[in-house]
Parts: sequence; structure tokens; C-alpha cells
Amino acid sequence: MKKQLLFIISFLFLISCSSIKNTQEAINNGNYDTAINIAIQNLKKNKTKKGNQPYVLMLQEAFVKATAKDLDRISFLKKDQNPENIETIYGIYNSLKNRQEVIKPLLPLRILENGNNAEFNFRNYDEDIIANKNQLSDYLYTKAKKLFDANNKLDYRIAFEDLEYIEKINPNFKDVRNLINIAHERGLDFVIVSMKNETDKVIPKRLEEDLLNFDTYGLNDLWTVYHGTKDAKINYDFGLELNLRDILVSPEQIREKQMIKERDVVDGFTYLLDKDGKQVLDKDGNKIKVDKTVKVRCELYQFTQFKSVKVTGQVKYIDVSKKQTLETYPIASEFLFQHIYANYKGDKRALEDSFLDQIRLRVVPFPSNEQMIYDSGQDLKERLKAIITKNSFRN
Repeated sequence: MKKQLLFIISFLFLISCSSIKNTQEAINNGNYDTAINIAIQNLKKNKTKKGNQPYVLMLQEAFVKATAKDLDRISFLKKDQNPENIETIYGIYNSLKNRQEVIKPLLPLRILENGNNAEFNFRNYDEDIIANKNQLSDYLYTKAKKLFDANNKLDYRIAFEDLEYIEKINPNFKDVRNLINIAHERGLDFVIVSMKNETDKVIPKRLEEDLLNFDTYGLNDLWTVYHGTKDAKINYDFGLELNLRDILVSPEQIREKQMIKERDVVDGFTYLLDKDGKQVLDKDGNKIKVDKTVKVRCELYQFTQFKSVKVTGQVKYIDVSKKQTLETYPIASEFLFQHIYANYKGDKRALEDSFLDQIRLRVVPFPSNEQMIYDSGQDLKERLKAIITKNSFRN
């Protein structure tokens, strides 16, 4: 027991030493926030523990160096006077504030060696953050308005992201909410979906309607809207054509299979006899019964009704304005109809449960070719959805 306790104490000591070493290495390598996070996690557990004193000192050191590094970076970026730096400066000011907020709940932190509290020179960055936030909002707003002038869908999307960021950091700034809606509306790609039957088979009308009902696909995203029916008011950017090239429907088949089944089954009972031929009794004086088994045999005639359909084609991506094919992707779908039933001759006790289920069934009508083609539609729809999900219209 003492050895086990000593092992646990030694193990915990090694972990503590390793953590302290990692914190100091982070400071030495200039990874001040990493050092701060390690120190804080350890001090949260017990900030007055003597063994955690190194974390107090390292937290103090890392905070001073991290603050100085950030303020130097802000000073440099401001001198550079590049408007692209405004967002970076805004982020650094927020980091300065957040770092202080994480440390505050732990204060005061006592330094046992001199009896004083560790010093953290906190500063209020609120005015800097607000001023920089407004400056950043103005900059991004002006940038977005210039992107509007380009009248390009991709530029509208960039403007949308900038405007949404303004709304996040500075809600209800100028007419940003209205501009967000406009940028989104003008950045949308509209895709018209159509189907061509290039086979010699008749496509059920309900299958065509189902395939083109893109409301059920759940594919519309932030920048892409699919229409199965053309809207005269919309100028479509892309077209998606599902071209069915071939439909192979197999003949109706009934496959027969004959099997012989044998097994031992319980068929009544006999009384247990001893070596002298006398009946054996149990402790209560009752005759002991023994199951009587017999071998039974059954001839099973299994019938499988089978019919299949295979649909093949291609999916074509089209640039509507240029009337050019962008990409083509093969697509194929297969649907099987299979019904198994059986007849038997002999003792059905020889049959397993699965065969017992089959002998209760009878032959059923084969589905029509039209029904088979329609039934393949659900799988075809899933394969079409997979192609669209993996392959965007724009690179």
C-alpha cells in the first residue's frame, strides 16, 4: 500500500514538473498566451497551493510580455497606415481585453516569497475598441459599396461577408441590414433543372415530376437556388440537365429450386427404463418421461420471381449565358423486384422458420415496366443529389 501511494505521489509530481516546464518553454519561445492558458488552468484548481507558486510568477511574466508584444504590433500597424490593417488592429485590441478578463477572476494572486500580490497592469481598452470598431465599420462599408459598383455576383458575395461582419460587431450600422439583403439577392446563382429522355422507353410523368421537384432535395444553399420549373422573371446562370440514355428492363423470370430437408423432431414420448426394463421414477415417485424423436423429411420447391431495371445516363452542367457545357457526370441506377414463395411435399416439420414463412406466400403479379422505371426513381434521385453535392457550378 505504501509503495502504491509513493508511486502515485511520484507520478503527480512528474506531471506537475512537466506542466511547469511546458509553461516556461512557451514563454521562452514567445508563445505567451499558451503560457497564460496553462498557468490559469493550474491556478484555477488551487491558487494558494505552494506548489503552484511558479505559475503565479510565470503568469505575471507572460502577461507583461504578451501585452507589450500586442501594443508594439498595434503601434507598427498604425504607422503603416494601410487600411487593410484596421481589422487586425481591432482583433488585437479585443485580445488585450479578453486576456485581462480571463485573469481577473483569479485575483488577488499572492507571492509567498515576499508576501505581496502579483501585479497586473490592467488597462481599459473600451474606447480604443469602440473607436477602431467604427473605423473598421466605415472601411468595410466603403469597400462593400465599391464592390456593388462592379455588379459581379462573386463581388456581391464578398460584400455580403463584409456587411455581415459589420452587423456582427456594430449592429444596425447605417443601412447595412438593407445592403446585406441586396448583396445576397444579387449574389445568388439560379439553376434551372431539366430532364431529357433519349431512350426508347416511356418515362412515367410522375417520375419526371418527382425528379424535377428540387424542393424535396434540400440542396438550396446560401448562394444557389434550384428550379425545376422555369420562372420567366429570372435570368438563370446555370442549367442542370439529366439526360437518360438507356433503360433496360429484364424479362419476367420465375426461378425454381428444389431442396430436400431432413431433421430430427420430437414426436411424443416414452418412459425411461432401467437396464432390467423397469420404469424409472423420480424422487416424487412419478414416471420419468423421455422425448421420442423421429427423422422427418420434406421436399421444398422454392420459386423466385425476379425482374430488374437499369437506368443509365449523364448529368450535364451548362453555363446558360455562354451556352457551353461545363462538365458531364455519368449516372446509373438499378432497381430489383424479387418475390420468393414456396410449396412443399412431405413433413413440413423438417423446414426452418424462414421456409415456413415462404410456404405461406403465393405468386404475385409482376410490376409493369412503367412501375419498375418509376421505382428506380428514388435511387436515381439520391445519386443525382450526390453528384450535385460533390460538384459545384463555380470553381
